[in-house]
Amino acid sequence: MYTIYHNPRCRKSREALTYLEESGVNYDIVLYLKDPLSKAALKEILKKTGLAASQLVRKNEAEWKSQPNRDEMSEDEIIEVWIRHPKTLERPIVTTAQSGVLARPLENLITFLNAN
Repeated sequence: MYTIYHNPRCRKSREALTYLEESGVNYDIVLYLKDPLSKAALKEILKKTGLAASQLVRKNEAEWKSQPNRDEMSEDEIIEVWIRHPKTLERPIVTTAQSGVLARPLENLITFLNAN
């Protein structure tokens, strides 16, 4: 079972969702802008993807650019920004019970699905 952290307004996120559908895998959709993620859920995403919090930040979002000391933030501080401004979390992210991937570009998702 896969989980996609999805923003329907994002073209890359829609592409990943379409790929999951066409692949015939079972998946759940988490609309994280509608139902913001908890700190524990965000830490779990980081653990599963193996990425640093700074690698999953949408750095061109106004909410991110307005953060003082954004280039020096700790992982916990970045997570707090995501909780307040979920739009600053990069997307799409696809996870399983054990692992995850930033499915951008789509090739990342293809490789991930082939490995699982």
